[in-house]
Amino acid sequence: MADMKDGKFAHDTTVAPQANRVFPLFSLKGKTAIVSGANSGIGLAVAQALAEAGANVAIWHLQSKDEAEKAASEIEKEYSVRCKAYHVNVRSYDEVSSAIDAIVTEFNGRLDVFVANAGIPWTKGPMLDGPVQAYSDVIRTNLDGVYFCARAAGLHFRRQKQEGTTVHGAPLEPRFTTGSFIATASMSGHIVNVPQLQAAYNASKAAVVHLCRSLAVEWVGFARANSVSPGYINTSISEFCDPETKRVWKDKIPMGREGEVIELKGAYLYLASDASSYTTGTDVAVDGGYCAP
Repeated sequence: MADMKDGKFAHDTTVAPQANRVFPLFSLKGKTAIVSGANSGIGLAVAQALAEAGANVAIWHLQSKDEAEKAASEIEKEYSVRCKAYHVNVRSYDEVSSAIDAIVTEFNGRLDVFVANAGIPWTKGPMLDGPVQAYSDVIRTNLDGVYFCARAAGLHFRRQKQEGTTVHGAPLEPRFTTGSFIATASMSGHIVNVPQLQAAYNASKAAVVHLCRSLAVEWVGFARANSVSPGYINTSISEFCDPETKRVWKDKIPMGREGEVIELKGAYLYLASDASSYTTGTDVAVDGGYCAP
């Protein structure tokens, strides 16, 4: 927890990287990252970006085992890092915690980055016409799942900072500076989407943004917590929307188009790496300017 006295934060509890060049700060060589919801779409793109920067990556999926294992194999081959797929239901804290513990033990005894990306859309229209169970499904996945991942990952971040060792008791090399927790939020946590109606989804993503801000304060000294808010991105999660709805979206986006997953990689890599050592409690909007007007 942040060190405070009389309502004031303690001074000089964190340090800046000892570097005068920026590119080395983006390196994740020798570090371990976990990305949930990573068998396709945004999560897979993020896993690729972290691997390209040198991280060993565990990718989580709930369905599509063959697809996830194929993606992991391709990442290993392309980036010469370790990558393995795991079936994990983020709605279960016990399952999340057990999976993280197992991965840390298997992947060099450490955890440096966790990207909580797993999420589901709301497709049931107006709140008053949608089933209550659908609301529960969205909240349990999009909010509870992020909370569970943060808690289980945060325990490792804190221990590593306190003890300076892997779970096997060896000195951490490279040295552990701070953990990085990144949640995929959404521009829907900042605005109300039209013409589609999705109150439950919007609420879940607004909560994720504020959760990360809160954790940023609690975790000062051993981990940073941030979120990324994508706008309309060309992935399967929006396939339920018809072409006319997507035309209306584009009318409201200053850049006039949906984004592509590659356009998110830089934001996640920045937040995962020491390049963002002074960035915590921040939400990065990647939305083609949608929230700007």
